[in-house]
Amino acid sequence: MSSSTEAQPVIVLVRPQLGENIGKAARAMLNFGLTELRLVTPRDGWPNPSAGPAAAGADIVLEQARVFESLAEAVADCAHVYATTVRKRGVTKPVITPELAAQEIHAATGRSALVFGPERSGLETDDVALARAIVTVPINPEFASLNLAQAVILCAYEWSKGQNLAQPPQEELLPPAPQEELEGLIAHFEAMLEPRDYFFPEIRADATRRNLRNMLTKPGWNHLEVRTMRGVLSALARTDVRR
Repeated sequence: MSSSTEAQPVIVLVRPQLGENIGKAARAMLNFGLTELRLVTPRDGWPNPSAGPAAAGADIVLEQARVFESLAEAVADCAHVYATTVRKRGVTKPVITPELAAQEIHAATGRSALVFGPERSGLETDDVALARAIVTVPINPEFASLNLAQAVILCAYEWSKGQNLAQPPQEELLPPAPQEELEGLIAHFEAMLEPRDYFFPEIRADATRRNLRNMLTKPGWNHLEVRTMRGVLSALARTDVRR
């Protein structure tokens, strides 16, 4: 899958109110590989000194951000425009999830745009009318309030699933210990427990040993874990306790 700028959706913030929120949206974008930000008449102008600190290092997004006088101008080169809103606002459009929108964007020919409204009021009816579809997140109807960065990050994350972004490194796992080492551990436990009458009464001794074996073999110990546990047992068996 190509990760070129042409394949990326444009993120459009319509009349954003706070520089901090623009910065947080930029941070959310770059987290998932998006870099093209367009602003439609930001309330406090642009550039905004409050955006930088909130972007937490996503400077490339802010430096390349472009400002437009209208949403129509901001999406003029986009063949596929998605309006994010929790309400249809009287406009009859297909309503889809961020996941489906991401799938359509990956399959589409031509540029795509994800449009987000101002923090307080969201997109107006005329804004939504420019879109081909409405993107709505399934959300608690009793508290359907997302902040701007949250909305951006949900859509950016869904888009990123189709990209080859780096994954967090997995911890290197050691192979399970060989049976011989597990038998040594079990025998070590039994040798310490036997003189303390752990397997008493004799009629229950076999069942008790079986339960102990099942418990010790279940975790899938690696050889370092077996060695560590045997070190613990040896320390408990010592009579020359250091103080």
